[in-house]
Amino acid sequence: MNLITFSDRLSKFLMVVAALWAFGLTFMILADIIGRGAFDAPINGTAELVTASIVIIVFLQAGYAIRSRSMLRADFLVIHLPPRVQKVLLAIGYLLGAAFFLMIITGGLDESIRSYTEGEYEGEGALRVPSWPARWTVLIGSGLAMVNYLVLAYVDVFKPELSDSEVDPNAPQL
Repeated sequence: MNLITFSDRLSKFLMVVAALWAFGLTFMILADIIGRGAFDAPINGTAELVTASIVIIVFLQAGYAIRSRSMLRADFLVIHLPPRVQKVLLAIGYLLGAAFFLMIITGGLDESIRSYTEGEYEGEGALRVPSWPARWTVLIGSGLAMVNYLVLAYVDVFKPELSDSEVDPNAPQL
């Protein structure tokens, strides 16, 4: 299995995990709303769990959004340029995207380690949610996003011929 196939499969898996997480979270929010309104018995800690979950869901899906080319892209001007210039600008864009996620990783690594070792929590009162899962998900999601930008740069700029065994039939079409 090569890097492209691994990246595609991991991105899809994390996207499915995030989607299931979001789906489950909707039921928790619904139960909290019904509990508050009908029974005056809210689910304690819902706000804290939702807050942490939103960050986790976004970064679990970032790699797939990049790899499936679903990230915002304003190419209304670039499409009118010669193909060679388009390739250069595409490569620059991908490299800037990878650099952005690398900066998130380097900027958040120390805080993530500290969060885990010191047992940092968010929220007060009924439920205190550990901070480290969200922080580490940001790092892992950023790592995959960076890899996916580099994969896209390789695929789009160099246009390699991929054999059928290297292309996942369920992977986003390039």
